[in-house]
Amino acid sequence: MPAERAHGQRRSRLRRAALGCAVVLVVVTAASFVFNAVTVGRAAPPRGLAYVQAADIRTRYETWGTGGPPVVLVHGAFESVDTWSRLAPLLARDHRVYALDLTGDGYSERHGPYTVDHFTRQLLGFLDAMHLVGPGEHPLLVGHSGGAAVVTEAALRAPGRLGGVMLLDGDALDTGAGPPPAFKYMLIEPYRTSLLRLGLGIDTVTRRVYDTQCGPACPRLDAAGLDQWRRPLRMPGAERALWDMLAAGVPGLPANRVARLAGVRLPKSVVFGAQDTVFSRQTPQETARRIGAPPPTLIPGARHLTMISNPEAVATAVDTLTATAVAAPRPLHLSPGT
Repeated sequence: MPAERAHGQRRSRLRRAALGCAVVLVVVTAASFVFNAVTVGRAAPPRGLAYVQAADIRTRYETWGTGGPPVVLVHGAFESVDTWSRLAPLLARDHRVYALDLTGDGYSERHGPYTVDHFTRQLLGFLDAMHLVGPGEHPLLVGHSGGAAVVTEAALRAPGRLGGVMLLDGDALDTGAGPPPAFKYMLIEPYRTSLLRLGLGIDTVTRRVYDTQCGPACPRLDAAGLDQWRRPLRMPGAERALWDMLAAGVPGLPANRVARLAGVRLPKSVVFGAQDTVFSRQTPQETARRIGAPPPTLIPGARHLTMISNPEAVATAVDTLTATAVAAPRPLHLSPGT
């Protein structure tokens, strides 16, 4: 009898615990739905943005400078044109500088699929829209982090249109940085939306991610800086695009595809922060060898956002590559299927 009584008490406690968990789940779910409903559509684009039609994407862009060889800046995953705000004015002293928001990020139209192929078609369409074609118009492409894959693919498809390629804090591989494959299964609606919006509302969270990626040399995020990073993620359609991009992973190409860049007669360079927190210490050297570039430029003390932490060093690397590109023979144009 004592054993049966103890067993009954355990079953009773388990039932009460299960009922309590069910009540908590219902309350949390209801609260999550309510929170999501009252926080939807909280942001609008900043005023004065410029747009152009690039392939099938209404694309936000910005330009700096009025003379010199053109440079096109291609951001990485979850970045935007604004990521280049410290570097672009330095480059504009001797270059015409262009930057665009890839679809899914920033303030460009969100229109999947969020793949290297789609990003590359947008980039090449942007070159057309900016009239960066023809004699004397061979832009240097700078691709940061995930943008390295996009500029690599553009160089493989249309080398005759370009003046050179720089991989900045990125190896262009589909085995590089990104969320684990199981990440997309860890959070479901409505909880993931609630957690994202709550996280974006906490200044400490945004600053911690930024500080980890950027390092001590970066300016501290003030209110304007926080808004610059967070507002794109509060735009209509941004959350759906975010989940789709996380499911797809950070843009990248197979290693054998990246290695084909070694056979393209274009000036190339690889630039990394010496203390990059995303890639291994061996990545810069391996990347340079893979694409047939000179030994990589390593920026002392820099992490993964070198264009913010060390814009002068990156600008010097761009100037060096531009000088090489001016003296280099023009490669043959390849068809998009190559």
